[in-house]
Amino acid sequence: MKLILMAVVALIGLGLLFSRTASANEMPHVGQMAPDFKVIDQHNQSQSLSNYRGKWVVLYFYPKDETPGCTTEACAYRDDFNQVKKLGGVVIGVSIDDATSHAEFAANHHLPFPLLADKDGSISRSYGSERNLLGYKLAKRNTFIIDPNGKIAKVYESVDAGENPKEVIADLTQLVNQK
Repeated sequence: MKLILMAVVALIGLGLLFSRTASANEMPHVGQMAPDFKVIDQHNQSQSLSNYRGKWVVLYFYPKDETPGCTTEACAYRDDFNQVKKLGGVVIGVSIDDATSHAEFAANHHLPFPLLADKDGSISRSYGSERNLLGYKLAKRNTFIIDPNGKIAKVYESVDAGENPKEVIADLTQLVNQK
């Protein structure tokens, strides 16, 4: 009986931990200014959202370099990169991995876009896309389309790694044609 009670208490504690993490990371909404950032990418080059004003930005968050879902998603964005570019857009990936890990990941899969090293989780937090899994920080798999003026145009939560890039291109095509 004691063992069951301890297990229930532990599960309640984990539930509270995850609910606090979720509420602390509020996701920006369509129409809001996208939070700016300044970090390095896989080439140790400084990247800032404000550097992309005048372009559509596909900002996608992913949990970990070289994992199956993240590789599927990155390669799909790679394969569709020219479509995004033709629409006046750029693709930017973000995870909490460091620049060295990103450099290896990008080289292994020939990724033509920046991967931001969000080591302290500040970008992920500002986009409501950080999760804490038993003390280990990861980015949630969320995607944002940011318009040329820096406002959030579309939000995708908990995306399917294989499907999201196609959804993003379809929606980006619509958004570009509305402007």
